[in-house]
Amino acid sequence: MAMETLCRACQAKIIFIKTTAGKTMPCDANSVYFVPDPVAKDVFVCPDGSVKRGRPTTEDASPLTGEPEIGYTSHFATCTNPDFFRKSRKSDRKKG
Repeated sequence: MAMETLCRACQAKIIFIKTTAGKTMPCDANSVYFVPDPVAKDVFVCPDGSVKRGRPTTEDASPLTGEPEIGYTSHFATCTNPDFFRKSRKSDRKKG
């Protein structure tokens, strides 16, 4: 299990998961159950670093909805102060 820390912007508990692309992604510390669905809007980061689309569910989802998996929600989607991390959009070019 990854070590919990606090988000510098909103103080929520987060963990960092290394994705299969080699990037480190901040995720909410609480895991969630989801059913994979390639057309769903929600995205989950799995403990192995894979990123999958799916629908949130409960641990005891019915066989009709598929076998639930455990994943994490990207903290980019839930941070209450995302502007803290955004860079200024000022242009370095001189106006002429």
